Order: sequence, then structure tokens, then C-alpha cells
Amino acid sequence: MQHEKCQCLESQNAILYTLLSRDQRESHSPSRQRCLCQKRRTVCLQTPQVTCQAASDVLVKTVSFVKNLPSFQLLPWEDQLLLLDSCWAPLFLLGLVQEMVTFEVIETPAPSMLKRILLDGQCKRQELQRAQPTLASVQRLQCSLNKFWSLDLSPKEYAYLKGAMLFNPNVPRLKASAYIESLQREAQRALQEVLVLSHLEDKGRFARVLLIASTLKSIPPSLITDLFFQPVIGNTDILQLLTEMLVMK
Repeated sequence: MQHEKCQCLESQNAILYTLLSRDQRESHSPSRQRCLCQKRRTVCLQTPQVTCQAASDVLVKTVSFVKNLPSFQLLPWEDQLLLLDSCWAPLFLLGLVQEMVTFEVIETPAPSMLKRILLDGQCKRQELQRAQPTLASVQRLQCSLNKFWSLDLSPKEYAYLKGAMLFNPNVPRLKASAYIESLQREAQRALQEVLVLSHLEDKGRFARVLLIASTLKSIPPSLITDLFFQPVIGNTDILQLLTEMLVMK
């Protein structure tokens, strides 16, 4: 007597074979089906070990610069935290420019269809925990950095610009906002004097430097964290890390 084959088993085998075959074709295909929209294409660092190490060194130098300023040390502790919270990202980007840290990105490898189906819930949780920068946002960041490189600032100009960006009296809940405003004016005045003396023929350099510096403030801190630090610190709060660095002797 000939037994009939189980139709369910045949159906499952056919589905699995289709997925495996499609997965194999995708892995060998030179052009996978990806989203071509720049706003949605995600990227990661091409050389994460090298770039993340360089970024970490810049972050350490940035916090060291801030906490070693005598005028910053005189501020209330709450104001120090508020200023660091509001300005660490543009100051870090200035450090990248000053240290000539360059980087390239590649498109984030897409998981295979079989992996997406088998690990659907886990992949979704990982995506929520670890955001990936988009190509468009990284290109905006690189454009801002390139503009600063074209200015070719001196170490003294970088120092005064960092002071002007750090002492921002418009940060909410500051206790010593008037004093901080005077520190910002002092840093801006010193920057302008240095620029005038070193670039007598370029009358608009001071305004141009401040304008390009404002573009750094438009870069979301989350992008900087996701791109340069999340591969190292994971989901650790970057602000908590900065606070620990600030109190460290």
C-alpha cells in the first residue's frame, strides 16, 4: 500500500527551499535590493577601530580643554553640566577638524531575507536599541567639516572659537547667565582681534568663521554618538560618560 505524502511537509520544504535559494542569490548578487533613497540608506564607518579610537582621543581632549579653563571652574556645578550638555557635540566636531580626523562610511550590510524572518523580533529590538546614521546625515556632517578645513584656523583661533561656543548664555536654567555672557563676549572679541591681525586683507573672515561654526551646532548629537561612539560604548549614555570625564582628575 502506497502512503500519501504529507502536503504540509511538502509545503514547508518548498518555502524553506525558496528562502534558502533567494538568500543565496542575494548573497552573491552584486547589487542587492536596497533602498536607494539617501534619507533612508544607513551607513557605518569603513574603519571603525581606527576612527573610533581617533574620535575617543578627540573627546578626551575636548573635555580636558573645557574643565581646565579657570573661568569654567568658577561656574556653579549645575551650570558646568548644562554648558557641557549643550555644547559638547560642536566642540567635539571642532576637535575633529583641528586634529585632521578624516573618515569614510560604507552602506550598512543588510540582513538576508532568511535571517530577517527567523530573527524578526530580535532584529527589531536591536534596531530600536542601536540606531544607524543615514548617508544623507553623514554627508551633511562631512560638508560642515570640509568648510572648516578650508578656513585653516590657527591653534589660537581654535581656542578662542571653542570658548565662544562653550560659554553660551542662552542655555536654559543657567544660574550665572550674565557672567557666562561676558565670557562669551570676551572670547569673541579675542577671536576677532586674532583674525584681524593675522588676515588683514580678509575683512569678512570673523563673520565667516562664526557662520560656519553655527553649522556645527545644527549637527544632532545623536548622529555623532551613533557614528563615532556607539560601536565602542554601546547603549551607554554619552552624557553620563561626559560627566564622569568632567569630574575625573
